[in-house]
Amino acid sequence: MARRGDRVLIAGGGIGGLAAAIALARRGIGTEILERSDFTEQSGAGIQLGPNATRALQRLGVLEAIEPHSFRPEAISIYDGLSGRRLTSLPLGEAAEARYGAPYLTLHRADLHAGLRAAAQGLAPIALTPGFELAAVELKAGAVIARAGDSGEAKGASLIGADGLWSTVRAVVSPAARLRSAGATAWRTRLPRGNLPAPFNDPVVGLWLGPGTHLVHYPVRGGDDLNVVSVTQGGAERQGWDQPDGAEALRAGFTRWAKDSKSLLERADGWRSWSLYRLTSLGHWSDGPIALLGDAAHPVLPFLAQGAALAIEDAVTLAACLAELPGDPATAFRDYEALRQPRAARVQSLARRYGWLYHLRGPLRVARNLLLERRREARALQRFDWLYQEPRAGVRIRRDVCPG
Repeated sequence: MARRGDRVLIAGGGIGGLAAAIALARRGIGTEILERSDFTEQSGAGIQLGPNATRALQRLGVLEAIEPHSFRPEAISIYDGLSGRRLTSLPLGEAAEARYGAPYLTLHRADLHAGLRAAAQGLAPIALTPGFELAAVELKAGAVIARAGDSGEAKGASLIGADGLWSTVRAVVSPAARLRSAGATAWRTRLPRGNLPAPFNDPVVGLWLGPGTHLVHYPVRGGDDLNVVSVTQGGAERQGWDQPDGAEALRAGFTRWAKDSKSLLERADGWRSWSLYRLTSLGHWSDGPIALLGDAAHPVLPFLAQGAALAIEDAVTLAACLAELPGDPATAFRDYEALRQPRAARVQSLARRYGWLYHLRGPLRVARNLLLERRREARALQRFDWLYQEPRAGVRIRRDVCPG
């Protein structure tokens, strides 16, 4: 096991932080995860994992643990909310797994987190430190010192900031970076799936498009529950991402929807909401022996369901780069950044575009619907080959090879 002073510190024990620790441990690199909570996932949210994410989880040795709690949707069915008409479908299920060599899964976020946590707890090079509220970071005598608000501290050779949208580590790497409101609010709830009418009980991801708002639903907890998410334009700006909220403001955005389209909202209660934010572009994700990962580096709006996937991909690539350059985290982090930045930027850009398309009004909405209805469903998956396919085996940087 690595000496304590040689360990990589990881700020944040969420999906990205745990994935990074597992990826590093599988390469013999010791880590200490500094987590403000007790390593439990409290949100109750659902999550979609495309084949790019599940392939990475398989390599981390986590996919088998989460599959019993997951669901394999057969398709993404897209509807027009105002008319209730089905517009098109994107095949998933066996078609996606055959094409990409990995499944498309939906599951409860807590089930994914629990699988990652269990894997981390079973790997000796990983130390889990709960109740560590990161307050400051200091570089001293060739080491990184992370200080907690209660005067506790941890020391390592490098630090990975996997501490999410409201990252403390980001302020060290890029002090000028600022979060900006995206002008939208997301809402979520969960319902028992057994007594829901069609199409809400169909084994699919349902996506309903409307002026200034959209609705998504998909099975979780092995198909027992339905996770429901809506994004509406506007709303108050609030820090954090999981506030209890009433449904009155949400339902106001659905008044023009067809009765069948909005009936799911009428069944749901116990909504929680959060404001969506963008991050002003970072010139760099790393500074010497400190690097950012996942939402701390490149938050993605939820319209492409790729936030967690990008964090898991980051973890795998970062671990490979650190393993290729032992003792030189600064160079390894620059290599990781060079490999990951173009892909993250492409996903961020497309997610913004999808958000615009989902919420079109008037004649633009009519034109979008016509294009979707005329799309050949058999070839629809091809549009996502760049995202879901196995990435190229490696990209040579200087003399080293790290998976991209």
